[in-house]
Amino acid sequence: MVVLEAKDIKFIKNGRRILDIDTFTLREGEVTALIGVNGAGKTSFMQILALLQQPTSGQVLFKGEPAGKKNLLPLRKRMAFVFQQPLLLDMTVRENIETGLRLRKVAKKEIDRRVALWLEKLDIQHLADGPVRFLSGGEAQRVSIARALALEPEVLFLDEPFTGLDSPTRGQLLLDMAKLLQGTKMATLFVTHDYAEIPYLAHRLAVLDQGRIIQTGTPRQIYERPKNQAVARLLQWVPFRSEMPLLISQKRGH
Repeated sequence: MVVLEAKDIKFIKNGRRILDIDTFTLREGEVTALIGVNGAGKTSFMQILALLQQPTSGQVLFKGEPAGKKNLLPLRKRMAFVFQQPLLLDMTVRENIETGLRLRKVAKKEIDRRVALWLEKLDIQHLADGPVRFLSGGEAQRVSIARALALEPEVLFLDEPFTGLDSPTRGQLLLDMAKLLQGTKMATLFVTHDYAEIPYLAHRLAVLDQGRIIQTGTPRQIYERPKNQAVARLLQWVPFRSEMPLLISQKRGH
């Protein structure tokens, strides 16, 4: 099922065309990686899909429903965002995870259930009642992820969530995130500059170049058959080998 769809998206800023995208979809249960060089338009496109930025023209549809001024807030509440830098409030870990749920007026019993669940799944139960100011970078990002997933979003946006972490921390969080996403119904958009992360998380890959989607497919399809030199250059250092310990399901053939 297509959860989020962008049609005929154009975005012009200061007289310069940032985006010109005919069509793009996020499907239920799939992780789509979005890649491109700096300035390709990734941030602008993610913000438009997350209904945080209005395109110059075109339309974003949520399960077939066009996003507009009247339904913008309700649709945003069905999404969650994990940023590169964890944006945590100066309170305890538990209170940070509870924040979005309280704002959405979820019942206390359900808040307690979800918080306990994601504290356990992210392996941060021991940090629950401590202040976030003393967390390491990896711990803080786990709290940020728990806060997003506790909202039980239908669409999840991951904006370079592993950047800035040391190698062992990044590797473990990447593996844990792959396991958490496996088998869920969330449609996930994953933006990364470290293309070695792609085979672990992404079912599909979309390449953005100068504001246009120039190729989509499975990571292996695009790696083995890049459409042009721009795609080949982007992926030339991706260690996508058959012996890699892929954690994603390979049964999807889109």
